[in-house]
Amino acid sequence: MAAEEEYESVLCVKPAVLVYRVPPRASNRGYRAAEWQLDQPAWSGRLRITAKGSTAFIKLEDKSSGELFAQAPVEQFPGIAVEGVTDSSRYFVIRIEDGNGRRAFIGVGFVDRGDAFDFNVALQDHFKWVRQQSELARQAQDLEQGPKLDLGFKEGQTIKLNIANMKKKEGGTGNTRPRPAGLGGLSLLPPPPGGKSSSGERPAPLSTAAQLPGTPITGLCSHRAPEGLLHPSKGSASSQAQGNPGWVQF
Repeated sequence: MAAEEEYESVLCVKPAVLVYRVPPRASNRGYRAAEWQLDQPAWSGRLRITAKGSTAFIKLEDKSSGELFAQAPVEQFPGIAVEGVTDSSRYFVIRIEDGNGRRAFIGVGFVDRGDAFDFNVALQDHFKWVRQQSELARQAQDLEQGPKLDLGFKEGQTIKLNIANMKKKEGGTGNTRPRPAGLGGLSLLPPPPGGKSSSGERPAPLSTAAQLPGTPITGLCSHRAPEGLLHPSKGSASSQAQGNPGWVQF
């Protein structure tokens, strides 16, 4: 079922690639592109990298017809299926297979260094995704195998809710009487002393004893003020004070 759901995706396409014959490696040291006769490539065409599941495929195809020349399945990178050379970043050695069990190593090279970089990054990103998917699958399997948390009620198990306190709180809030509000929702304040009341009547005037200090006293004194309290002035002011005994001059 999983194999039927897999589809082939294209990871990278490069329109120009060169193929070289690789001489047998004499020792365990890496491959060297200088030994390949770079001026005489064995084949040239298009390179396409596809992926199906966790396996990537390097396909060498004809530029015009798209006919497959060779194919290299890659199940791990870096690995034996794709190796870089030691003396250049534009050449690689890939292991091709014909589907009948026969394998061979050939060299591939790119004219542009950027194409070689894209080729390398496409393989790296694919196998990075493969590792992430494997890690997610492992975590999901650990969760399935681990103990499961059962939050359901057991048979005969009940719970108790204290609703009386909730009703008491709701009833307590309705006993408070709202404060009468005036215009704009503000509480009315009593009128200031000396202003008009709400009925429109003016309050009675203050008595003589309630006059504030510093207010002039007019027509209230019928006798002459004692000596020492008056400050007589010269001229007409003195005669006016003598003519009007009811006035007190300060």
